[in-house]
Amino acid sequence: MSTRTQDLRSLDSIPGNESSLSAVSWPAIFAGAAVAAAASLLLVALGSGLGLASISPWRNDGASAMTFTVTAAIWLIVVQWIASGLGGYLTGRMRTKWVGTHTHEVFFRDTAHGFVTWAVATVITAIIVASAASAAISGGARAASSIASGAAQVGATAASTAQGSSGEYEIDSLFRSSSANAVSPDVRAEALRILVKGIGQGEISAADRAYLTELIAARTGISQSDAQQRLDSAIAQLKAAEVKAREVADAARKAASAASIFTALSMLIGAFIACVAAAIGGGQRDSVPALHPDQAATR
Repeated sequence: MSTRTQDLRSLDSIPGNESSLSAVSWPAIFAGAAVAAAASLLLVALGSGLGLASISPWRNDGASAMTFTVTAAIWLIVVQWIASGLGGYLTGRMRTKWVGTHTHEVFFRDTAHGFVTWAVATVITAIIVASAASAAISGGARAASSIASGAAQVGATAASTAQGSSGEYEIDSLFRSSSANAVSPDVRAEALRILVKGIGQGEISAADRAYLTELIAARTGISQSDAQQRLDSAIAQLKAAEVKAREVADAARKAASAASIFTALSMLIGAFIACVAAAIGGGQRDSVPALHPDQAATR
């Protein structure tokens, strides 16, 4: 065994060789976390304002849904980058200097401080957003979401208003007639139930088709072939509406999934940036030479 190894082991066995002070500089961590949380809220508010300015409920006006989604994802990364960088750097610069500590250990502590700062800032931001649901920032986020989805819903709502709701327009087209005798509500309700059940099952049975064809021909006075054409047209319209509803639901699902993934990705980037920024800030703090007591006294 070498003499150096023996000396190191003897130093490790000396009681009280380890510092009694914690390696964690909590004041610096909380200071950096506060700055990071404030920067996040500021940037989110700015992003909400820019997002509201870029979209519009009018058709073919403003940014598209895809453009809005991509821009929001990029902005989330920018928010984490800037806020975590500021918080981590300030934590590294303001932490106490670890005297007599190996440079590798100092680097690890700095990166750990940056990670803890990011974690504390994330918790603080989550608490603020959750507890201030009626504040301007969360209200702006909800408004942006409402307008983004409302742009697509306006067209569907207008079509629903023009065509009626729950297949009523299709029923009107089935029993449209120049005769003064109106079709009773019971007949209309029966036809609607048959159509809705058939569309829900994927296909209307042959028996139901034949019954509806005879019912339409009898109530409107048109031929069997014309009644069949009306029925086929109404079924096609209802199927198209069902497909459209499924497409809207699928688009909402994909948007929610993408938002969750981009949020998690931006948070991972923020954690990495906070660690790097804290290491840089700590390195710059330790590289600044201390003033001589005489020089300090003259300042």
